[in-house]
Amino acid sequence: MVFAIFKLLIPVTGFRGLMTRWIMAMGENWVSCNAALFGLVNSTRWEVRGLEGLKIDDWYLIIANHQTWTDIIALQTALNRRIPFLKFFIKQELIWFPFLGMAWWGLDMPFMKRYSKSYLVKNPHKKGKDLEATRKACEKFRNTPTSVINFIEGTRFTSEKKVKRASPFENLLSPRAGGLALALDSMGSMFNAILDITIVYPNGAPGFWAMCCGKFDYIIIEIRERPVEQWMVKGDYVNDRDFRREFHQWLTQIWQEKDERIAAIRQAVR
Repeated sequence: MVFAIFKLLIPVTGFRGLMTRWIMAMGENWVSCNAALFGLVNSTRWEVRGLEGLKIDDWYLIIANHQTWTDIIALQTALNRRIPFLKFFIKQELIWFPFLGMAWWGLDMPFMKRYSKSYLVKNPHKKGKDLEATRKACEKFRNTPTSVINFIEGTRFTSEKKVKRASPFENLLSPRAGGLALALDSMGSMFNAILDITIVYPNGAPGFWAMCCGKFDYIIIEIRERPVEQWMVKGDYVNDRDFRREFHQWLTQIWQEKDERIAAIRQAVR
């Protein structure tokens, strides 16, 4: 918070860059402290596959399945100081959230502005302005290695949600492509690769409180690097129906492979 306030009050580019680097270093230390604290109460068996070749000075777009709040802590722990500090797209309105909004801003989290369909019907002149604002917000990452994560199911997986959303997958909810398309449209030319991450808890996904109570016992994380292809970056997801269909087909194929891989991992550890 202190460094974020200095960063806010002294709008000099070089100084703000220095503050951002210090704040992110503090974030990495915070992740290390979290990992040490949870390690004191959990005897977790970690199997992390695919770390080879990852670089701290590259740009990554991360997609992952989502089952529990523990996913975030697990990914931060597994990837800390192996790739740039993880960042999330955050709604513009949350910058006003007490304390956290300032911390997110200090960490250079990308804030995005989204207009609803009903708002655009009443204000058609605003069409495309949200994407333009998000692109502008992401320009600061052009010279700073960045990792942006997107849980594209949109919520944590449960059997009830799977039924309610009529998911065709056994272990996943259907992916929602809009946020991922926005990230690629805003920052696609910057990313070196897409990290497709599969998270499996062989003994069941522990909640945050269960992890605090020492019940985080076993996790498998598989990381697969995928290329950022030109067609993903150049397309218009909002206005081009053919591109939108192609994008959905590509993402559905990835999710089908992930679903099969989760089933195979669970079968192998029984």
